[in-house]
Amino acid sequence: MKTLKPLLLRAVALPVAIATALGGCATMSSPLETKKQTIAETDKTKAGPEAAPHRSITGFSAALRCMDNMLIDYGVRDVSMLVEEIVDQTKKVNAGARDMLITAVSDMTRRSRGVRLVAYGKDATNVISFLQSAQRLNAYQVIPQFDIKGSVTQLDENVIRNQKDLGIGYVPFINLGISRDAAASILGLDLSVLTTDDMAVMAGVTSRNSVVILKQGKGFDGDAAYHKFGVSYSMNLNKSEGSTQALRGLVELAVIELVGKLTKIPYWSCLGGDPKTNEEIRLEMSDWYYAMTANPIEIIAYFQNQLRRRGFYRGPVDGKFNPAVDIALGNYRQALGLSNEAVVDEEFFNAFLTADHSKIKAPPQPAVYVAPAAAAAPGPVPAAVQPKAGDAKDLVIALAAENNKTRFAVGEQIKLQVRANRDSYVYCYIQDETSRITRFYPNRFVKDPFVTTARPLDLPGTMRFQIVMNPKGVKEAVTCFASQRDVLQELPEAVVGNDFEPLKIGSVQQILEAMSQVTGGQFAHSTFQFEPR
Repeated sequence: MKTLKPLLLRAVALPVAIATALGGCATMSSPLETKKQTIAETDKTKAGPEAAPHRSITGFSAALRCMDNMLIDYGVRDVSMLVEEIVDQTKKVNAGARDMLITAVSDMTRRSRGVRLVAYGKDATNVISFLQSAQRLNAYQVIPQFDIKGSVTQLDENVIRNQKDLGIGYVPFINLGISRDAAASILGLDLSVLTTDDMAVMAGVTSRNSVVILKQGKGFDGDAAYHKFGVSYSMNLNKSEGSTQALRGLVELAVIELVGKLTKIPYWSCLGGDPKTNEEIRLEMSDWYYAMTANPIEIIAYFQNQLRRRGFYRGPVDGKFNPAVDIALGNYRQALGLSNEAVVDEEFFNAFLTADHSKIKAPPQPAVYVAPAAAAAPGPVPAAVQPKAGDAKDLVIALAAENNKTRFAVGEQIKLQVRANRDSYVYCYIQDETSRITRFYPNRFVKDPFVTTARPLDLPGTMRFQIVMNPKGVKEAVTCFASQRDVLQELPEAVVGNDFEPLKIGSVQQILEAMSQVTGGQFAHSTFQFEPR
C-alpha cells in the first residue's frame, strides 16, 4: 500500500499542473490574442493620414430624425419614390434589405411627410409594366417620380484573419485544446435613383458604401465599422445579429444620402460631416453648384423657393430673375456676411448650405413680385363667382370647365381653369365619389402654388394626371383656395398630407376653418361640381 500512495499523488497532481499551465496561457495575451492583431491590421486598411472622429452607434436613428427636421426646414414635400426589390448579388446575406429601406424612410418622414414611398415587389413582372398599370385615370392615383434600384454588391469574407490554437495532451488520460480567432469581412451596398420618365439614372444621386465587420471567436461577437465624411461609426454586434444588423446600418446611411442628394439639402450635417474640414463634402457642394448652373432655371428656382420659405421673397418659383428676387438675394447674401449683389455664385451657394438659417431674421416685409404692366391685366372672372363669407374682400377666385360644361359622360376627361383677380397662392382639393378628400395642387409635378393673373392655372394642364368622371356616375367636387401668401407650411398636417393621397378629414369645412385661422380670414375659395350626363 505504501508503494501506491506516491503514484496516486502524482496522478492527481498531473491534471492540476495541466490546469495551472492552461490557466497561465489564458491570461497571456501574446500567444492567443487574435482580436487585437486583427483590429490593428483592419484599421490600417481603413485609416487615413489622420485619426478620424469616432462615434459609437446602435443605428442611424438620430441621423434619420435630423433629416426629418431638415426636410421641414428646406420645405421638401411631395417627393414620390418607388423602391424595387434590393437583391443580394452575393447570395450570402439572407436579409430583407428592401423592408429595411422602407422602415428607414418611414422613420425619416415622421413629421415632414416629405417622401412618399411605394413598395414594388416580385408580384409584378417588371418595373415598366408596374408603372404602366399604376397610371390611373383620376386625380389621386399617379405613378411615382423616382425609382430606387440597387443591390447588396459585395461581401468579401475573411479579408483579414488571425487564428491561434494551443493544445496539451497526455495520452491516453487527457487531451485539452484552446482556439481563438478573429476575422474582418467587408459588406457593400450600392443604390441609385432613376427617373420614371425614361428610367435613366440621375447623375450623382447614388449611394455606394461599405462596412467592415469584425468578428471574434467568442460566439462570433464583434462590431461593424462605417466610415463616411471623415467620421468613423462603430456598432456592436452580438452573435444573433452579425452581417444583418450591419446591412441595416448601410441601408439607413444610403437613405439619408439618396434623399439628401436628390433634394439638395446638406444631409452631411446629420452624419457629423463638416465641409470646413472635409474635402469630399466641399467637392460634392461644388458638383451640385456646377450641375445646377448648367440649367440656370434650376438654380434660380431653387433659391426662389428657399427665399420665399424664409420670408425674404414673395413671387413665383419659375426659374427667372425678376426685381423682387434680386432684392431678396441681395438681402440674404448680406445676412450671410457677403456682398448684397444679386448674384448666385459658388460662394453664396456654399454659404447657404452651411448656414444656420434659424439665426437669420426675415425682413419686416418680403420683396414682392409685381407682374409687368403689359401682362398684369387679369383675365375675366365670371360674375357669378363672388367672395364667400370669410374671404378677403378684394380677392376672388373662379373655377370653370372647358365650354362651361358641368355634366360629363362616365370616363370623360375634365379640364378646369382657375383664375384669380390678383396674383395669389392657390391650393386645390378634390372630393371624390366616396367622399374622400385629396390635395392635388400643388403637387410633385408643379410644386409652386403661385398663380399670376397673367397666366391662369390649367388643371391638369401638362401635369401627369387626369380628372375623369367616375364610373359610378356620382357627383364630385373640386375646391380651390387662394391666399396672398404661401401658407402650405403653416396649415395642419391633416389638411395638407401628401399629394394625390386621401386626407384623414371628413369635410371641406375643415380646410376652410384651417385656412381662415392661418390667414386671418384673408383668403378666397370656389367650388366646381361635376355631375354625370
